[in-house]
Amino acid sequence: MKLSELIINDIKPLNSKNKVSDLQLLFNQLTFSHIPIEDENKTYLGCFSETDAHCFESKKPLDEYKYALEDFFVRDNTLWLDVLEAFAVNSANIMPVLNEQNKYLGYYELNDVISLFNESPFFSEAGGILVVEKGVNDYSFSEISQIVESNDGKLLGAFISKMNTDLIQITLKIGNTGLNEIIQTFRRYSYNIVSGHEEDSYVESLKERSDYLKRYLNI
Repeated sequence: MKLSELIINDIKPLNSKNKVSDLQLLFNQLTFSHIPIEDENKTYLGCFSETDAHCFESKKPLDEYKYALEDFFVRDNTLWLDVLEAFAVNSANIMPVLNEQNKYLGYYELNDVISLFNESPFFSEAGGILVVEKGVNDYSFSEISQIVESNDGKLLGAFISKMNTDLIQITLKIGNTGLNEIIQTFRRYSYNIVSGHEEDSYVESLKERSDYLKRYLNI
């Protein structure tokens, strides 16, 4: 599924000339962390958060509180991982989507993007999880791929899961083969083996963490 297919437009942005009471009513009816706002020319201005909205005077127009608008959005061609990052950075469960002409198209819901994340092959395909560690200036993804594939493994995904000034940890999802020979080869190439799981328990842990992120951002 293309990420853009998840764009929802059932809730239209409020106009900046609307009263604060209209915004407060929407928050009382919905579970959104933010509501998008536009001006009289249908230009997207930003979002008001639920926390701020309940501090405003209900009889005043929204444009008197423009200073509190949070100017975040993604494009309709933004990659899903960048969309997920935007949710986290802005502590939001709704993400406005604009096209290249800055026209408001709708919004993403956090739950939908998290579901897409969990359906990726890194989580859905069977395989083992391996966490390796090496000096931050000594590793390379090309070397890591070569080690896995030279042992008839299939690299389903890899990401940097921890890094400091000296060491870096890379989490790998490997299919098609057991991990023992791959682990031994990594050791010959001076990688430290932090964790190796033949079963999917580590994947389940990562899923639990993504669910925690979803619950946290829904607060």
